[in-house]
Order: sequence, then C-alpha cells, then structure tokens
Amino acid sequence: MSTPITPHVVIIGGGIAGLAAAFFLKDEPVRVTVLEGAPRLGGKLSASDVAGVAMDEGAEALLARRPEGIELIKAAGLGADLVPAGVTASAIYTRGALRPLPRRQFMGVPADPDELAATGVVSAGGADRARHEAALPAPDADVSVTEYIGSRLGAEVVDRLVDPLLGGVYAGRSEDLSFTATLTPLAVAARTRPTLTEAVTSLLPPPPSPGNSKKAAPVFVTLTTGLGALPEAVAKASGADVRTSSMVRELRRTGPGWRLTIGSAADPEYLDADAVILATPAAPAARLLKAAAAAAASQLEQIPYASMAIITLAYRDTDFPVQQRSGYLVPAVDGRVVKAATFSTVKWPHLAGQAPVHVVRCSVGRSGDVAVLQRDDADLAAVAAAELAEAIGIGAPPVEHRVTRWGGGLPQYNVGHLDRVARIRSSVAEVPGLAVAGAAYDGVGIPACAATAKAAVAQVTAHLEARPR
Repeated sequence: MSTPITPHVVIIGGGIAGLAAAFFLKDEPVRVTVLEGAPRLGGKLSASDVAGVAMDEGAEALLARRPEGIELIKAAGLGADLVPAGVTASAIYTRGALRPLPRRQFMGVPADPDELAATGVVSAGGADRARHEAALPAPDADVSVTEYIGSRLGAEVVDRLVDPLLGGVYAGRSEDLSFTATLTPLAVAARTRPTLTEAVTSLLPPPPSPGNSKKAAPVFVTLTTGLGALPEAVAKASGADVRTSSMVRELRRTGPGWRLTIGSAADPEYLDADAVILATPAAPAARLLKAAAAAAASQLEQIPYASMAIITLAYRDTDFPVQQRSGYLVPAVDGRVVKAATFSTVKWPHLAGQAPVHVVRCSVGRSGDVAVLQRDDADLAAVAAAELAEAIGIGAPPVEHRVTRWGGGLPQYNVGHLDRVARIRSSVAEVPGLAVAGAAYDGVGIPACAATAKAAVAQVTAHLEARPR
C-alpha cells in the first residue's frame, strides 16, 4: 500500500494576512511554506525603541469590536499582553483651534446636528446645512463619500469631519473613496433609514442612563510589546516553514498543481505546491497572476496605493503639556502637513512607565500628495514638531525622533472597489487551488486581514479535500 503524500500549501507574502493563513492551516493535514521577499516578516507591523519606549512603526492599534484580531492574538499566545486604550477621546484641529469630535458620530458623520454645532468643528452655516439634511434616495451605483454624505449633510461635514477620519485609516481622499467600501455599516443602515443621521443613530449604542456606572467596552486595544511583536508570534505558532528574502518571481500551473520560481534569474530556485495563497499587495499579486488568472490580474492592477510616513517624536516629560485627549486629526482643507497626531503615552498608559518622556506619532501623506513625502527625514521631523507645537503649545524641541516611510503602503478603496474585488475573487475561484488574502480586499486592519486569511484557507482546503486521493 502506498503512503499518501502530504499536500503542500505555499503562501506568498509574510505580512499578517499570510502568517495568519499559515496559522489557520496548522491543524490541517498539509505542509505549509511561507515565502516573504523582504528580509523580515510582518509587512507594516514592526516596532523599535524611541527614547527608550518601544514604539510601533506601523499599525499601533486594532478595533476591539471585530473579534478576528483579538482571537488571533490570543491563539498565538499573546493574550496576556493585550491592553485597552486608556484615553480614546480625540479632537479635530481645524479653523485654528483644537475642537472636540461630536460624541455621537460614526466615522465623523454626526447623529445630532445640534451637537455638531456646539463643537465648532464646522461653521454656523455648515451646521445649519447639516440640520436641513436632504432626504435623498440611495443611488443605484456606488458613489464617493463626498457625493453621498455631502449631498445630504453638506460639504463642510465631509471636509472637516469625515475626510480626516477616513484619511487616518486609508490615507485617501473622500472625493475618491467609495462610500459602500469604506463606510459599509453606514451604507447598509442607510438603505432602511429615511435620513443619514437616523442611520448613524441606529449604529450607535444608546446614551448612558443617569447613574449607570457600567464601564464601556474598549474601542481600541494593542499589545504591551507593540503590535510589531505579533508577526513573529503568529509565525512561530503556525509551525510553518517560514522563509524571508525569498522573492517569488513566477507562478505557473503544472497540471493539477503549481510551480513557483524564487530568487534571481541567474540562480533560480523552484518550488512545487498543491495549492497557493497569494497574500501580497495588489501589484505583485497582479504580476504573479497574469498567466493563471488574467482577469483577476487586470482588476488587481486597478487598485491604487497611497504612500505615507509616521514621524515619531519624543519629548521630555516635563516639557509636554498635560493632555486629556488621545490626539487630534487635521482636515486636508486646512493645508497642513501633519494629518493626524497620536499622543501615544497618553493613549497607551503602559508606555508612559518605560522612560521619562512623552511620545507622539505624527502621520503625513495623503493619496496623490507626493511633494510632502519627497522631503528628507530631518525636514519632515522639523515640520511635524512645529505643527504639533502650534496645536498644543509645546515650547521645547523633541529630544529624539524617528521617521518611518511606508511607500505604497495603503490600498485605496475607491469608487467601484467592491465590484472590483468581486471580479477578482470570481476569477481566482475558477482556478483550482488558488486563493487571495490581504489588505487589498475587505479592510486594511489586522482583523480584516485575518478574516481574508481564514476565507482563503477555507478555499484551498476545500479544493484539496475534493481532489481524488
């Protein structure tokens, strides 16, 4: 009797989506190899010290209300390191002052125009326009955030509130971003509500009743070690053969399976697989799929990416003004370089005990804003420090800074994105033993990437189980 050969699944991409896919395969009767072209794992998850504080260089939080990220963290053995944000209230720095966000809002879309008016984020005219919301029918086709929300609540609500919140997530612009792809819960709720403000209200928890001391569930969580510790933990827990500096140059069908070409043209290595999960950004995925799934490759080529940078500034504890907020966002219409600032040692109290400093993360770079990122590191750090000083009144310079650049780091969910993703998945589904995962599809955060990884694993394992033995 012959011994069955263990199927081989190769995952291309060692970011959190690819590593999560390897982890979800650990209990399947397969052999798993992860190939990452860069010298390190983790993609946009990494951490390093700034002035003695372990600071994430990329993502620094995940949404607690989506369970996939927390479940992955706990399964990888890091559950004890999970901590909630200590302070979550943020502000909008606009029209020359820090102004509070409306308490009852969804991604900047207000539930109560009167509360919006009290914040001063928009002008009196802008608040009055929001009070007279236009009750318009849902459009037949996907439209931009600006078109959908602006036509109902006015341009100021989009420019001063919605755009800075979406810019912090996607580094995109509201006139380009898809309403249904970026604000999906609101888009769903709006289909059955007569007004947008009523749709927002339906998504929010009821206001706390007087005397109710029940603590609200955390909105954001992170790891005490930084989210940069997650990739290595997931890789180790997966038990997969994980290889860095292993760039895949070609992917082609070989009968019922696949052959991957790795490394340089002068000294190529070949690897055979029974199934492949592509967990790379859209452009490299498109390049590898041109032969096997041409329609998917064509759609992937149409997903644009935005570049950004994180400037991390450390200040002496005694020089930093006391803050009651976790940070602030800046609308693009205000014309500043910094689009968001996070007071990290305020938002995450566990960081404050690591060194006698306060640390701030300043985010720069919006889709199409190439000139800002052409500045050198020293110039970016100086501009960020100057704008931060103007916003919160710091009189002393930072004692240390770090600039981390993420070139082409964020996929843009522009108008038509959901239909494009559906076409990609339809094309990929026609190819046996192939699946895709990552931030290009259903969300850019860790939970969304983990969800795409789980779906990709289900797709390839179903294929392997259906093959003749």
